[in-house]
Amino acid sequence: MEEQIYKRYDAGQVTETMLQEAAVLFNENYGVWGEQAASKFPKPGSRVRLGKDRLRSQYLPDNATCVYVRVTVDGQLAGNAFACHWTVKDKTVCWVTQLVVDRNYRERGLAKGLLNQLKQNGVDIYGLMSSHPAACLAAAKAFGGKTIDSIRTLQLGPIGKYAEEIMKASPISYVKDAKLRGNVFDPDDTSGLVSSVDSGFFVDHIEPLEALAWVREEIDWPLGDLFDGHEFLLILEARRRSQSRSTSRPKFGS
Repeated sequence: MEEQIYKRYDAGQVTETMLQEAAVLFNENYGVWGEQAASKFPKPGSRVRLGKDRLRSQYLPDNATCVYVRVTVDGQLAGNAFACHWTVKDKTVCWVTQLVVDRNYRERGLAKGLLNQLKQNGVDIYGLMSSHPAACLAAAKAFGGKTIDSIRTLQLGPIGKYAEEIMKASPISYVKDAKLRGNVFDPDDTSGLVSSVDSGFFVDHIEPLEALAWVREEIDWPLGDLFDGHEFLLILEARRRSQSRSTSRPKFGS
């Protein structure tokens, strides 16, 4: 039986060796550039790459509270996640800035396991931008419920109402600069987008679109279509146990 070990680190505990291993994991498993990649990116079909120095500056910046979690399977790094925390209107946001699982270890629940390590008391809002439905499903299960039904019953209202103020307050530049797209934000949008961002990140979408087609055979996918250069946007309020049935939790932004 394989041994899975999860570990969580504050930003200051992350070593150069950890970042080098994270860079290799990303470079070998994240994806390739799509046909519409801008001229500043490598040619279409080449792998999306990040070095350890860029990982630290982009995902563990000095001006932010960030964490890193990783999972090893029988001693081998099998997946990791980066997340950042910030505050909006007295509510603490935990935003997943990167989630990568080695393709040799997928479909074992490791993504959800990594995200579970990010859950903590005091967090009010969890957020994620991703072009892959599997990442959204894992986040919905980890932060919003226990089953695939958690994405089916996703409430889109809080996304439309609070996404802009949450993201504009982000210390992570690519989150702050992403443009909100979809009819959650514009009721007149009939493009097929529901809850998305235009991040200008033209990673190839062949695999995510294949996964999306499979998911749509199983459930009514609530986040809409996926366009080139776009990512799905997921925002979830933290689930907390009520002390009594008559006790209601204050709404974010109230």
